[in-house]
Amino acid sequence: MTSTLVEPDCGGYATKFGLKCSDGRTITPEAFKHMDGKQIPLVWHHVHNNPENVLGYATLQHREDGMYASCFFNDTSAGKHTKALVEHGDVDCLSIYANQLIEKNKVVLHGELIEVSVVMKGANPGAKIDFVRVSHGDGDYEDLADEGVIYPGYDAGLDLGHAATATAATDTKTYQDVFNTLNPEQQELFEFMIKQALEDEPGPADTAEDKADVAATHSADDKHAKGEDDKKSDEDNKDESGDKDSSLKHSDKDGTMTRNVFENNNQQNGGGGVAQLERGGTLTHAQIETLHNDLIADAKKLGSFHEAFLQHAGTYGIDNIEVLFPDAKVIDDTPQFITRRMEWVEGVLNATRKIPWSKIRSISADLTYETARAKGYIKASMKKEQFFAVAKRETSPKTIYKKQRLDRDDITDITGFDVVAWLWVEMRFMLREEVARAILIGDGREIDDPDKIDEDKIRPIAYDDSFYTDVVDVPANVSAGDLVEAVLRARYTYKGTAPTAYMTNQVMVDMLLAKDGFNRRLYNTKADLASALGVVDIVEVPVMEGAMRDGAEIQMIIANLSDYAVGSTRGGEITPFDFFDIDYNQWKYLIETRMSGCLTKYKTAQVIVRGAGTSVTPTVPTFDNTSGVITIPSVTGVTYEVQIAGPLGAAGTVLSAGAQTALTTGQTQAIEAVPNTGYYFPHLTDATWSFTKS
Repeated sequence: MTSTLVEPDCGGYATKFGLKCSDGRTITPEAFKHMDGKQIPLVWHHVHNNPENVLGYATLQHREDGMYASCFFNDTSAGKHTKALVEHGDVDCLSIYANQLIEKNKVVLHGELIEVSVVMKGANPGAKIDFVRVSHGDGDYEDLADEGVIYPGYDAGLDLGHAATATAATDTKTYQDVFNTLNPEQQELFEFMIKQALEDEPGPADTAEDKADVAATHSADDKHAKGEDDKKSDEDNKDESGDKDSSLKHSDKDGTMTRNVFENNNQQNGGGGVAQLERGGTLTHAQIETLHNDLIADAKKLGSFHEAFLQHAGTYGIDNIEVLFPDAKVIDDTPQFITRRMEWVEGVLNATRKIPWSKIRSISADLTYETARAKGYIKASMKKEQFFAVAKRETSPKTIYKKQRLDRDDITDITGFDVVAWLWVEMRFMLREEVARAILIGDGREIDDPDKIDEDKIRPIAYDDSFYTDVVDVPANVSAGDLVEAVLRARYTYKGTAPTAYMTNQVMVDMLLAKDGFNRRLYNTKADLASALGVVDIVEVPVMEGAMRDGAEIQMIIANLSDYAVGSTRGGEITPFDFFDIDYNQWKYLIETRMSGCLTKYKTAQVIVRGAGTSVTPTVPTFDNTSGVITIPSVTGVTYEVQIAGPLGAAGTVLSAGAQTALTTGQTQAIEAVPNTGYYFPHLTDATWSFTKS
């Protein structure tokens, strides 16, 4: 008779609802709902032919996610023994034996639970129902009139009860809860540590000779592990008391571990990994008690037995514990591409004007000559003809390609992802970047490089004839604020419409960080800067870094790419090809396009270039907070000025090298370094500083 005042010895889910079994069946929440509160026998491994296998009873509780069993062990030897196994963690799973099972379309709708069994951990790794016999009824229902064993299909675990606890419902984690945070291999290792320590601890009657025998036997085992097998019998491995030495070897015969957790299968062949671990010593009983208390205390504090165990592993004799951890797993199925920022590529290619022929001819008539002007007529005088120049330019196509190859053996052996599909992505990706680069600044290869994309086939905007690309020169030491003004002042020479500014991130950031005389940023956002430059948008182009024209660094390209024509005939579009070379057992892949490209209208682009100069980096002035003295360094090509009016003068005041007038307590002085004519600072150089005497 069940007593509500007695706390269960353990508890756990006997089955879970909604789990799809290996045979395709699913248990519904209604299948065993009528068994809520019922008491059924608690049995060892569903063995019904011997009353000694009845361990006690279980009270069932129907929950939303499964049937929970509160288990009570009886005082028989089998009950006590099983209870000890559960408390020790040797067994920790339950399963249910049921009959009168009814199902429809592989869904179990009803059944009678006959008993709950304690089963070995890991005995049934998958969710399944093992039916003894199945009889079929009429209609849609399949009446499974006999019985079946229903396994939970997950590592359910058992919650241990404690008699001193007032109620079973508690938020405090049990020892078993935290122990279950370890994976199976780590649980096995921990149990082995404790068992090994207990076996190695010498008893009070042990003599020095006994200890010497144990040490000698360990030495023999070590030699055996290294391949120096002395073929001693089990009797040779016993000490004087008749017990076997607690070596690292265990077999099925003694009922302990069937393998050495410190070895792998390659030990005899010199394999590495776990086989290279060595024992770090033994544990005394006092240490075991300390270890137990420390582990439980830290597990409660950290919320995980796993973390607590790892903190103490090295302390109690296991070095390099990390080699027992699971192998690292890749996050993505395919290797990640390491590339420059590529957002600009599609913008450039999509903005250009596409024409269905590959040979582009542009004709222009220059009406800016004085002779092309209209004239006033004088009565009775002869009217004069007007003259203007007509020019034409032809641009022929160029083939741009990317080629790769893979051994067929490699394609077959790479099973983690589709390496061919991945390779096609890379090839197309890089081809399109190369075309976009060629349109803006050319491919950057030397003129004699056989792989160069000819600049008279795809004409780069940055280096095009000044008839099409207007060149705006700014001084080498131009400041970020002055650069914006220079672009605006030269805009009248641009003949295109609604341009976009293409530049590197460094040039853009230099302008974004420009400040006024009160140390306030001139442009708070990228949109503010674009508005100040008079462009629709600013596009960052990483490949422009280091681009030069006539020895001067290109700061930006301003253009509306609808004025840039890209020509390609049918068959010249980007096309992939593949071919199998039977002689070399290789697949070869090619992606190519044949195209031409050029600006077609007069001054429909601008390139802003910074004059040639010498790069110099300013040195930070020194400041002595005790005396309040700022010392200006002497650097060739650099002038130091007062940035914001303060104790050292008005804004723009040039400061000579050396010690300046001392600041008094609370005074602040901002100083700015400025490159001299013919010099320039590298991009992103911090050239302003503020000093305050505290």
